Amino acid sequence: MKVSLSWIKKFASIDLSAEELVEKIGAQLGAVEEVIDVGKKYEDLLVAKVVKCEKHPNADKLSFCLIDDGKANKTVKRDADGLIEVVCGAPNVKAGQQVVWIPPGAAVPNTYDKEPFVIEAREIRGKISNGMLASPKELALGDNHEGILVLEDGKPGDDFAKAAGLDDFVVDIENKMFTHRPDCFGMLGVAREIAGVQRRPFKSPDWYREDAALPADGRKNVLKLTVKNELADLVPRFCAVAIKDVKVQTSPAWLQARLSSVGVRPINNIVDITNFFMLETAQPLHAYDYDKVKTGILGVRWGEKGEELKLLGGKTIKIDHQAIVITDGSQPIGLGGVMGGADTEVDETTKNIILECASFDMNTTRRTAMAYGLFTDAATRFTKNQSPRQNMAVLVKAVDDIQRIAGGRQASPVVDEKRLKEAVRPIETTEKFINSRLGLGLSAAAIKKILENVEFKVEAKSSLKITVPFWRTDIEIPEDIVEEVGRLYGYDKLPQNLPGRTIRPRPCRCWSPGPGPSSGRT
Repeated sequence: MKVSLSWIKKFASIDLSAEELVEKIGAQLGAVEEVIDVGKKYEDLLVAKVVKCEKHPNADKLSFCLIDDGKANKTVKRDADGLIEVVCGAPNVKAGQQVVWIPPGAAVPNTYDKEPFVIEAREIRGKISNGMLASPKELALGDNHEGILVLEDGKPGDDFAKAAGLDDFVVDIENKMFTHRPDCFGMLGVAREIAGVQRRPFKSPDWYREDAALPADGRKNVLKLTVKNELADLVPRFCAVAIKDVKVQTSPAWLQARLSSVGVRPINNIVDITNFFMLETAQPLHAYDYDKVKTGILGVRWGEKGEELKLLGGKTIKIDHQAIVITDGSQPIGLGGVMGGADTEVDETTKNIILECASFDMNTTRRTAMAYGLFTDAATRFTKNQSPRQNMAVLVKAVDDIQRIAGGRQASPVVDEKRLKEAVRPIETTEKFINSRLGLGLSAAAIKKILENVEFKVEAKSSLKITVPFWRTDIEIPEDIVEEVGRLYGYDKLPQNLPGRTIRPRPCRCWSPGPGPSSGRT
């Protein structure tokens, strides 16, 4: 699990240095496998403004640009107006844009982990180019090499890494440490835990609540959408909504940066938003091209032996193991909990989408992923037993962000097919029960504070009555509360002595054979 420190700081106040925080994570959350300084690959890159852009006099496909870097670079040659000459081959470059400038002497970021390619000032068709204007691919922000990255934020002279949120450390935590903590496969959950181990109260964002709902809208019934779930025991919740008139394009720079920093390749704004919320909340989502689904139906059933499904990425599988499939009412269009199908992929031609936020049985998902060798980010999370009680909150927030970033409008009622288990009843225990197992002497008030910091609800009277948050699926019995208190308090603070035991021999229990010959036993 790759954790972005700048991302979790969006939710939690952290005063610790990166080194102190990494030490805290290793001691109280999970084993740290690697710490990556993301900002290093962007050293010396600057935000610049294209002041002038004209056709290169000696090349049809090149542009000659004058850029303003706020005079931040102290070594490059400038013209009489203090501007810098750069030759650019991108078809989308034009005056007025905010761009990323790689100055002479800086390395191209996508070569950083290989053999760094250092940019030099050089002559191109009779014009000197002082460095280059970078594309997303050159910035290691995806595969798009067709044009330069255009920024929405920042000003000339800003450090690009800081402007894009790439001045970041990413901590790679061993996945096994979070096996029973599905909420910790998202930045929100990790931020909550880090607040807890710092003994600070955490509050989830307002949109993250169990009773979330999309606002009423009289225009919802434009597109037909039906869900037919034949496996409600294995797919206990399936939420979906249609959105009309989206504009699929490259994501904003900040979104590309967020995904790239933790190793997820940006694709387009719709797909990137679904991946963003999966990484933020640990809840996978999937977007279908509505018009490619054709029927307006999403079915959920067992795959039938011999059926074929072409997956995203081009691999075609034949259903020969018991697996949940998503259908268009008849034909498979996705492998439930694991991967979507290529035939309904969202691409630059997509105008209308279906957004799905569902829950899949952890054991079935694990068997499917192993049978087909598809260990996707979605499968990784579904095999940890995600809480279906968070689905609607994530769907509502994702719809809001899609409309803000990609346009469009809700075009169907929200479908919410659910068969949820009864929520865990409040757990009752005592401070004596907890302390006796941890070797501590915490007061009921102290235990209450520790748990409330991570959003448990606690009533402390003659006993402790503890209500578990809706996103936790791993807390059911008093012993689980003991573990929670011990971890948040700090296992390193527990006394290192064995419980006392008497060494006196047990009383002798003599045996009498009763009437008759003696057995000789006493």
